[in-house]
Amino acid sequence: MNMHSNLLPAAEAPRRQVFSKSVLALIALLAIALLLPLFVTNPSHQNLAILILMAAQMGVAWNIVGGYAGQISLGNAAFYGIGAYSSSILFTLLGVNPWLAMLAGGVLAALLSLVIGFSCFRLKGHYFAMATIAVAEIIQIVFTNWDFAGAAVGLTIPMDKDGWSVMIFSSKEPYYYIALGLLLLTLLANFLIEKSFLGYYFRAIKDEPDAARSLGISLSRYKQMAFAVSSFFTALGGSLYAQKELYIDPASVFGTGLSIKMALVSILGGLGTLFGPVLGAGILTAIEEGTRMLFGGSGRGTDLIIYAAIIIVIAVYYPNGVIGWVRAWLSKRRAVRLQAAAGENQ
Repeated sequence: MNMHSNLLPAAEAPRRQVFSKSVLALIALLAIALLLPLFVTNPSHQNLAILILMAAQMGVAWNIVGGYAGQISLGNAAFYGIGAYSSSILFTLLGVNPWLAMLAGGVLAALLSLVIGFSCFRLKGHYFAMATIAVAEIIQIVFTNWDFAGAAVGLTIPMDKDGWSVMIFSSKEPYYYIALGLLLLTLLANFLIEKSFLGYYFRAIKDEPDAARSLGISLSRYKQMAFAVSSFFTALGGSLYAQKELYIDPASVFGTGLSIKMALVSILGGLGTLFGPVLGAGILTAIEEGTRMLFGGSGRGTDLIIYAAIIIVIAVYYPNGVIGWVRAWLSKRRAVRLQAAAGENQ
């Protein structure tokens, strides 16, 4: 009894220290992220940071349906493209403010996801994944042949004005802060889902769907909910891409490769974790841009080979992703410390 009472404080103290260190580390990372453009003034380096933030935001949005709810959608590029095209059409052709157009694109993507999910969620496993690919391809074909949306040529956003009111800038810093803000907003949505009953329901649907159904959880309703939230935030990312590049075409925003990248970012970093996609986005984007700079056009596809090798290693040795590997390493260290503390108290 005495030994147990002595061990409890010894076990609690390291946990509190870990929690305090984690909070401090997050505050430090946020401060670094906010101050980064003040120290990194090279436009190409700033652009790399923006690409990482945008890839992380896509991965975090995908993680809601793929990581928490376990529904591997390989067609989320459809919502990315819907967001990009909706905001571009509303802004350039109808004169709607781009901030409102971005929001409208997110709502439209969420509504479309309900229609797609109604039929696709009748399928399971890889059949569902294949169905989402097919839907994304159909939507891409529609936009490729839709003259009002620019067809295969695409849409160009004119740069006749700039400033926050039209979300067009001549420098990279504003895009960096918009991408950072969008990532933080998507992370906040993930955090709220993770800590609410939705997070428990989504995990139950992913891990034990039959048990979840027996407890009265409507699988179709909550899958639809996860899909809609994921689609909404994915579309916001697509709108930001359109405003940043000032040009979109069906291949750039509806491609299957984009959908796969959203999934890879989460799988590499850690499925169903809050910061796993952020870590995965940093690694994958660095590989993508690094190989492009090293090999140029002659090394096209090198990044995909490296992706594949990393995913194989992760799948075989670290199925919980890089975040899972870091957590396991920290747990071992904590266990060693607890044993040492227990030995000192005996």
